Amino acid sequence: MTSISFASGRQEMERLFSKFDINCDGKISLSELQLLMRAIGEEISCEDIETLLQFADSDGNALLDINDFMRLVGVENSTDEDLMEAFKLYGMDGQDCITARSLKRMLSRLGASSAIEDCENMICQFDLNGDGVLCFEEFKAMMLV
Repeated sequence: MTSISFASGRQEMERLFSKFDINCDGKISLSELQLLMRAIGEEISCEDIETLLQFADSDGNALLDINDFMRLVGVENSTDEDLMEAFKLYGMDGQDCITARSLKRMLSRLGASSAIEDCENMICQFDLNGDGVLCFEEFKAMMLV
């Protein structure tokens, strides 16, 4: 199940990555990164975008490949604090959990629209206690797979 979940998560990241790789060169440039940040509701200065790009760019070519992108969005090498911030983004109506509805809303904000049934299936894969939602520990396990 873990390998299926990882593959599914990787595919989702690749789909999301491709939405922001406007020129389809397999890299996200400074201007494409700026569009990405705007799409998720972050107004950020060009200087801050450059700093973010330098932080995430592993080979110094001023472009993000899929692995850089995954690191940037917190899929790899995340601390509990980073993961908690990401977890809060998925929350809805003050709930301390991620529901299928809140997951669908966040994916839509990121440009990766999914049917509610798909969101329920994603949650089901990591819902360790079977309550139909993801608590922080389940979310953390999902992000670190």
